[in-house]
Amino acid sequence: MATKNKNMQYNLLPNSDINVSKICLGTMTFGEQNSEAEGHEQLNYAVNERGINFLDTAEMYSVPSKAETKGSTEKIIGTWLKNRNKRDDIILASKVCGPSANLAHIGAGRKFNRENMTAALHNSLQRLQTDYIDLYQLHWPERPTNYFGALGYQHVSDDAVTDFVETLTVLQDFIKEGKIRYIGISNETPWGTMQYLATAEKYNLPKISTIQNPYNLVNRTYEIGLAEMGIRENVGLLAYSPLAGGLLTEKYLSGKRPNGARFTLWPNYFTRYAHPNTMHAVERYATLAKENGLSLSQMTLAYVNTRNFLTANIIGATKMDQLKGKY
Repeated sequence: MATKNKNMQYNLLPNSDINVSKICLGTMTFGEQNSEAEGHEQLNYAVNERGINFLDTAEMYSVPSKAETKGSTEKIIGTWLKNRNKRDDIILASKVCGPSANLAHIGAGRKFNRENMTAALHNSLQRLQTDYIDLYQLHWPERPTNYFGALGYQHVSDDAVTDFVETLTVLQDFIKEGKIRYIGISNETPWGTMQYLATAEKYNLPKISTIQNPYNLVNRTYEIGLAEMGIRENVGLLAYSPLAGGLLTEKYLSGKRPNGARFTLWPNYFTRYAHPNTMHAVERYATLAKENGLSLSQMTLAYVNTRNFLTANIIGATKMDQLKGKY
């Protein structure tokens, strides 16, 4: 049973009546770097021993996303939920994909319209073996813009922009049907966030509760525009990659590339973090942490946890020792 743990802090999910653990368990490694048994072990430890009640997944997981593993993470969570035979004390978040030329197995031209979103939600519910998702998120924007670490906005004059009214209306219908409870966005910009907020207010449609964007000591772009917006508009940050994919731990210091580690396995996939200036900053942060009697990961996660715009910090692990903080 997921019970509140005196060592775990809980925050109110904005625009809701539910409390979520400040630490959310991210699960994108389940089905690729972690087997079903390992995924279940992580879930049991996080929920039963550490008081985590908030789980995050997505239809495209595991990562890197491939046709043969698409949906595998949701399936692993689904078998865990079935074995556990208790659902109402878990706050479950998942996501629907936007279009991507690199993800043909999901749909290169997919849009946030009724047909696509209905199919995606139905398939996620089936894999998760549940009849509702607590927080349903739009994984990335439809339009070409800055996300997944991209800088330097390049405007496309005839780009396809989301029909925000249609998208929010579909999500509202899902809520009325009892299939989802609250909604969020992910990898969004200040402009996109305000479109969702303004449209919801104008047409009396559901307001987004959260935005799931990267945030860590070597990627603080969230603080430019979105932090103020989140506080003033009551949209909570679900911070993903708080350890920058593992860079903000000791394992990559001095150029090390340990066997089985993410950047070792997929060096091109995670280039959003690994450039010379970033690595220089990581080395300096490691020195600062050591001078203050902390591990690099402890200092990094504590920094994220203390931000006043944070709702939850999404952590992930491939090994139990990592999940227990033994990097």
